[in-house]
Amino acid sequence: MGCVAASGYHAGRRDPHGGGARAVTRGSKPYLSRKVIRGRRRVFFRKTWLENGKRRERYVEIQHPEDSPEFDREYWKLRSGQSERLKPGRATHTYGELIRSYRRSSAYLTRAPATRKKYDDVLEALLEKNATKDVRKTTRSQVRAIHEKYAATPRKADWQIQVIKLLFNFAIQELDWPMTNPAAGISLFGTSKEHEPWPEWLQKAYDNAAQARDDVHGQRALIARHLGCGTGQRPSDLVSMEWDHFDGEYMAVVQDKTKTRLWVYCPTFLRNFLESVPRTGRFILAKNLTEPLTYWQMASAFQKVRGALGHKAESYVMHGWRFTAATELAEAGCSDAEIQSVTGHKSLAMVQKYRGRAQQKLLSRTAQQRRQRG
Repeated sequence: MGCVAASGYHAGRRDPHGGGARAVTRGSKPYLSRKVIRGRRRVFFRKTWLENGKRRERYVEIQHPEDSPEFDREYWKLRSGQSERLKPGRATHTYGELIRSYRRSSAYLTRAPATRKKYDDVLEALLEKNATKDVRKTTRSQVRAIHEKYAATPRKADWQIQVIKLLFNFAIQELDWPMTNPAAGISLFGTSKEHEPWPEWLQKAYDNAAQARDDVHGQRALIARHLGCGTGQRPSDLVSMEWDHFDGEYMAVVQDKTKTRLWVYCPTFLRNFLESVPRTGRFILAKNLTEPLTYWQMASAFQKVRGALGHKAESYVMHGWRFTAATELAEAGCSDAEIQSVTGHKSLAMVQKYRGRAQQKLLSRTAQQRRQRG
């Protein structure tokens, strides 16, 4: 094994953040290489070492603004040979390295906190078993196995693949890692499925099954269903609802997907239900005193209750609660603007889809009534 040494380290120029050390200005720092890759300026430290009598060279990116103290600290660690990134035999292109880089990127940091939490659920699971493994050696069959592992919960299975695909794309496009994306082209379970509104009989059966459990999962499932059907919001927004957001009539909502801010008037059945729910924390769907349930904890409770209803309920999903609210508003004769004021939909086409279903149902009734009169 060859000995690793940082290129051209001079003992007389020490870390500027150590005792008595002298700072080196940006223009005078040697062994740096600056490149513009896909329109973004990136800075690399060049290090060399001898391996079996041969000179080797490698570029190590410093992922901090060049004029920042963090950049200086990382530079001096690399130059003095103290950085863990310079040790011989260190695995490169690992899941740990990739996920750390992604979490420092604007692609991750600019997402809403609730969205980052959903990403973290997948990222932490990947780190648990794969932190030191080479990403480039991941095969398509391994990614497909992850998808199939969660086949009983299609939405979760699809989310795993979506995050993994995004992560590999980040490695290829932002880090320039030499690899292909093994998650690309894998068919998702939910791609062709249309969310169905929940009929009244299913809502009653679901509520009865939740109450029959008489446990925390039943309570969570019951609260989620009422919030979803009552406010018409996406399941990912339900876990963010706090008691302070509800003033007795309106629920204040900032949608995670669109960042739309809404004041949603709560129908009587939801107001009455919330009055009966014990306040066990800051959030309505509470994990503890200060934290909400994660999306997957809510989904787990939902699946336990839906599972008790048998095959007749298998095709109905949590997102159908939003469809239920919109369809019932359309059937009640609400205008497009009125429906959008509740659901927050940006697309008029989606609202018209709900209205079309409601009109078809109404027209079917009037047509058959005319048939009977004839």
